[in-house]
Amino acid sequence: MSRTKTDTILIVDDEQRIIDLARMYLEPDGFHVTSATSGTAARRMILRDKPSLVVLDLMLPGMDGLEVCRRVREESDVPIIMLTARSEDIDKIVGLELGADDYMTKPFNPRELLARIRAILRRADRADAAEDAPEPIQIGNLLIDPQRRRVEVDGAVVDLRMKEFDLLQVLAENKGVVFSRDRLLNVVWGYDFGGQTRTVDVHVAHLRHKLKGMDLAIETVWGVGYRLDEP
Repeated sequence: MSRTKTDTILIVDDEQRIIDLARMYLEPDGFHVTSATSGTAARRMILRDKPSLVVLDLMLPGMDGLEVCRRVREESDVPIIMLTARSEDIDKIVGLELGADDYMTKPFNPRELLARIRAILRRADRADAAEDAPEPIQIGNLLIDPQRRRVEVDGAVVDLRMKEFDLLQVLAENKGVVFSRDRLLNVVWGYDFGGQTRTVDVHVAHLRHKLKGMDLAIETVWGVGYRLDEP
């Protein structure tokens, strides 16, 4: 896949073999790879170097990945993919709630990591391309302005993260249409890997919490998925 610009990917892991594996797959695809082995160094590099995306391990010496994510989110919207060696859903959910855009469980397929990085950066590039943005969407008291990446409910601005905005936009553009979790994973996140639909559920929960007072509702269609429609 040819690239029109060089994106810098910061790999944060205390295992050198993980860094080397990621580098081996990312650099031939045109990415510039930097690395950090501690949470403190990672936070410093994120704020100083402003990478295009961060792959962040959960288990780090000193400041762990969750704390790094929490602190970085106070100052930056850089996309973050969380790596975790744990299988418990709670670790993945906490990471997403702190602002991670996605997660992968170790051991991971490096080709899948590459696909997820490509997908997240494609979405970010499209968000920055104002000339490609559609007209604002007004449904009831909900206003979505894709060009400014702005959401309002009753005129009050709602602060959404990148994937939350993308998910809401897809549902609003297709009001009343039921999307399966797998389809949302493909359309919003840009990849199709089974077993990762918990990511969708967590982002829907975030939207429901942040969009209280909206005339519409993100409804669960049991056994199928979600839709945006009259409550």
